Amino acid sequence: MLPSATGVLVLLGSFLIATSRGNLSHDRSQPTTQDETVVAGNKVILRCQVEDHEESSLQWSNPAQQTLYFGEKRALRDNRIQLEKSTPYELTISIDNVSLADEGEYTCSIFTMPVRTAKAIVTVLGIPRKPLISGYKEPLKDGQTVRLTCVSSGSKPAAQLRWHKGGKPLAGKDPEVAEDSNGKTFTVTSHVEFVVTKEDNGVDVSCTVHHASLPNMATSTTLKIEVFYVPIASIEPVPAYPREGDNLKLLCEGQGNPVPQEFMWRKEGIDTPLIESQDNILNFPYLNKSDSGTYICSATNIMGTSEAKYNLAVNDASPVAHSSSKYHAIIGGVVAVIVFLLLILLIVLGHYLIRHKGTYLTHEAKGSDDAPDADTAIINAEGGQTGSDDKKEYFI
Repeated sequence: MLPSATGVLVLLGSFLIATSRGNLSHDRSQPTTQDETVVAGNKVILRCQVEDHEESSLQWSNPAQQTLYFGEKRALRDNRIQLEKSTPYELTISIDNVSLADEGEYTCSIFTMPVRTAKAIVTVLGIPRKPLISGYKEPLKDGQTVRLTCVSSGSKPAAQLRWHKGGKPLAGKDPEVAEDSNGKTFTVTSHVEFVVTKEDNGVDVSCTVHHASLPNMATSTTLKIEVFYVPIASIEPVPAYPREGDNLKLLCEGQGNPVPQEFMWRKEGIDTPLIESQDNILNFPYLNKSDSGTYICSATNIMGTSEAKYNLAVNDASPVAHSSSKYHAIIGGVVAVIVFLLLILLIVLGHYLIRHKGTYLTHEAKGSDDAPDADTAIINAEGGQTGSDDKKEYFI
């Protein structure tokens, strides 16, 4: 008798439920892990977890398939490997002082039916060694091209090398990367080339290694370069504003590398040197007009010679040309004060004259007011009037 349609549906439903339960149980019994990256010499922690252990224990094994821990039981005698946590649901271990040999694929297993496993890849970063700089032969000369090489080995993955000169980035050529003899780490080589100038004397040139194993720091090597260059001559008078009769000293300074050891003084228009020795001072014990002229100092080192000129003008105990502007300002100030005082004096004098002129005009016409005619007024004004009391005539 064939089963009814209802019976078929019931059987099919039972099968699907059993299959679903089996898949769910399979997922809950699957261990989980995660990959780890560690710097050589540091500590790495491997954690394996499972939701349903099915009455079985977890196990960790290394890339060589050697068992490290089965549950809480140590299987490999390596004191660097320690148990961190062991429960039916978790097995966590640690490996201290990790080396490049510890890199690889670690396996966590649970011995159910069937056996289930999970992989954790451990990546070990090789720390690059301190870089070495070669190619520098001191001293360098102004305008010379220098070629430097920087090498750092032991990095994994390959490190990056960067150049700096005087604290500023210096472009290098494309680096060269070669695998080390251990087959795991790399040696990186970088070259840089530049022309030096006198401004580079005493400047630091550095090569710095950048790598993932050095996230918060970088290792570098620095060298200080020395550059020889022609001296730069300059003349300084002491005192700065000499007058006739002063004791004047002209100091010849030569800024160069190496420091100039030879100085020569001469006066323009005179072929014979005034001084040719290591002395850089030209002395005038008593300055006079005959000392006026242009003086030239030559400073010499092994790189060459440079010259500086100084114009000296001596004028009757007055300042030389270098100080004329200062004394012109003083003279101008004195003249301004004198002009101001003269203006005040003129104003006072004018005011005085105006007041006294009014008094004179009042008295000069006295006696002309009572004259009967113009002629008499003029005579009276000139003092020609005679009083009646001075001359009287009597008739009998």
